Parts: sequence; structure tokens; C-alpha cells
Amino acid sequence: MADEYRTATVQGREVPYDPEQLRKISEHPCYSDKACHAFGRCHVPVAPKCNIQCNYCIRDFDCVNESRPGVTSRVLSPPEEALDLVRNVVREYPYVKVVGIAGPGEPLANPETFEALKLIHEEFPHLIMCISTNGLALPESIEELAKYDVGNVTVTLNAVDPAIGEKIYSWVEYDGKKYHGREAAELLLAQQMKGGIEMAVAKKMFVKINTVYIPPGINDEHIPEIAKKVGGEMGAFTFNVIPLIPQYKFAAITPPTPKEKREMQDRCEPYIKQMRHCARCRADAIGKLGQDVQSCVYQQMKDEKKE
Repeated sequence: MADEYRTATVQGREVPYDPEQLRKISEHPCYSDKACHAFGRCHVPVAPKCNIQCNYCIRDFDCVNESRPGVTSRVLSPPEEALDLVRNVVREYPYVKVVGIAGPGEPLANPETFEALKLIHEEFPHLIMCISTNGLALPESIEELAKYDVGNVTVTLNAVDPAIGEKIYSWVEYDGKKYHGREAAELLLAQQMKGGIEMAVAKKMFVKINTVYIPPGINDEHIPEIAKKVGGEMGAFTFNVIPLIPQYKFAAITPPTPKEKREMQDRCEPYIKQMRHCARCRADAIGKLGQDVQSCVYQQMKDEKKE
């Protein structure tokens, strides 16, 4: 092995990465269970619109005590506000190494996402750039993401069978047209798989798969098949089983217990590395996992504007 390469342990085997690739694992709190104790992330909420409607997703309210995807106390606009936020965070919290855009809607459905990525990457090229997406617009966005050195991509993938996917999504909007039912699920899956995930892996981006665990009889018995497909066949790096938060059309579903979640992770472990320390972060989360400081950051920015 060449001297400039080091290794990371993936599924029990040593895999060679160059130092920059290794940094995108070892300093990213979502990609390394060790990094989450030492390093933090800054989620930049610049993306309000979404291009799909999941049956478990609602973004109409916010409480400071909520910790779940899709929640933010405010949307930063224009994108220059995102740059101001990152400047503030880097100055006050130097352990933050990752800047991510995770909503509150679908980042790739909002041009403000790319404007913010450009500004932040130009001023802070050393920060690890990260995106979280449903994957619908990922194929046509790959080149621009690569241009801004987005090296870590999370794709929410809840089914690799359209018959299951159509139970999870109300509609999908693509190229100005709304799709429903099986047609919507097939379109989304095609974009996610051979489109987005395959292209991201080919670009040597680290791909994390988020799968919402929805019992009973929605996608619960299907999840190991998803793990096998993305890990064993497609080269995704890590897999995150997220228990359903009951709301919207799935409000009456009883979510899986912590024991059931662990058992599901164990079933998926043979195919792909499991992320077992997920904090189900808000779209405006800042700090280490479980030690969020966004309220302090935003208050400080507000106070500085008054001065």
C-alpha cells in the first residue's frame, strides 16, 4: 500500500483511503461513532421546498425541544445569511468540522442550497461539505455537488421495491409534473438507485443511507433487502435505521422499540456498516450530536445585529 494511503475499518476489513477521504470519515460525527464525541456539525437551513410528500413527514410546526428531521426555527435567506452563520460557528466552536444542508425541505429542490454551498466552500474550503437528500434530483445535481467538494451524501431510501414505496409516498413532483401511486414510487426509486447513489459512489462520495423503519407491514421486513442492495451491491458506506416518528398519515402507527431497532440493525449488519448513534437531527442543528448549541448561536447573531 502506498505511503500516502491509510486505512479505515469497514465491515471488519481494512479499506485504503487517501488522507482527505479518511478525514471525511474520521471527522464526520455521522460517519464515525468516535468522531461524534470530538467533532460537530452545522446544519444550514436554507431549503424550505420539498419535491415529494412522505406519509410520515410534516414540517408545519416547531418546538425548541423537538429533535427530528424537517424542523427548524427559521429558514436562512438570502444564502449570505448561511455564510454568516458558518463564520459565527467556526469562530465560536472550532470543533465543528462539517457543514451540512438537510432541509427543512429537500435541499436539491432549492437553488439556495447551491448558492450557500458555493459561498461556504469558497471561504471555508477545509470544512467537510455534506448534503442530505431524498435522491429524486440527485442525478442532475451530482456534478454541481462535486464542484463544491460535497464528499458526504445521505440518501433517504425507504424501499427498493415500488410496491412498498407506494405505501410510503403520497406524491412525487419531477420536472413540473406530480406523480402518484406506483408511478411515483418507480420514478423516485430509479432516480435514487442507478441515478443518484450509483453516480455518487462513482464520484467517490461517501454515501450514507437513511431508512425509516415503519411497522407493521409497511417496510419493516423489507429493510434487510435495502441494506443488502445498497451495501453489498452498490458500495454505500453506512446505513442508518431510523425508527418512525408517528405523524401525518402514519400518526396512528406504533413506532419500533429500541430493542426492535437494534435487532433490525443486527439483521442489516452483514451487508453494510451500521450507524448506531443517530440523534435524528433538526435541520438547524449545530454542535456535537446530543449537545446542540444552535439556540446560543442564533441568539448571539441576533444580539450582534442589535449592536
